[in-house]
Amino acid sequence: MERSERPVGRSRMLLPLFAAACSIIAILLLLSSGFGTRLGLWQFRTGFSVMRFAAYLGLASSLLAIVSGAITVRRSQISGMILSLVALLFGLSAFGVPYSWKLKAQSFPRIHDISTDLDHPPQFVAVVPLRQGLIEYGGVAVAAQQLKAYPDLKTLLLGMPMEKAFRAALETAREMGWQIVAQVPAEGRIEATDTSFWYGFKDDVVIRIYPAGDRSLVDIRSVSRVGVSDVGVNAKRIRGFLAKISHQPLPK
Repeated sequence: MERSERPVGRSRMLLPLFAAACSIIAILLLLSSGFGTRLGLWQFRTGFSVMRFAAYLGLASSLLAIVSGAITVRRSQISGMILSLVALLFGLSAFGVPYSWKLKAQSFPRIHDISTDLDHPPQFVAVVPLRQGLIEYGGVAVAAQQLKAYPDLKTLLLGMPMEKAFRAALETAREMGWQIVAQVPAEGRIEATDTSFWYGFKDDVVIRIYPAGDRSLVDIRSVSRVGVSDVGVNAKRIRGFLAKISHQPLPK
């Protein structure tokens, strides 16, 4: 009897094991979708396809985990319950992360060029060769969508002269982890690039500072290099910069 029961016990563990294996593969695919893009193993569109497959596999493994969990609970198989729970958690994570991003993307306008000055956006100079072409602003159509989605993004008035405002802006950009591409104090222009952690997406930033008596006007523009929608990243970056520089101590 013992010899015949062992194979039966193993067979009962196949479904939880399979569900757990699928969920782990889904998580690994999800992680590799971004890091593979960042490392240059494939283009970002391929990375998105890998992420989409990871989500489907995560959903499938979650359903398998529910079935296997119900079976193991009925049979009081502790190890099977643990495997099913692991498969459910990993599977839901692999599906939930991409799905939450999709929902988030739908709540933002399909634009990726954000500026505090919509009439005369700051112009890129040093970054242009890195982007392999001019960066044309989308005009009224883009401005209208930005005004509706991000009405708080406006030119900042700093209570310090232009020279000190320039130094404060440069220090703020560095504190935010941006790679400084150009700094031209005479023109009040700073250009930088910010790289995302997971996919390695590069967004370019230009800061423009004008004198206003003994104070300064600060404008900033942030533009993605790829994609149509930026999922609110550029607006968030600008908002963070403006908040940070507003609390910068007065440079000596």
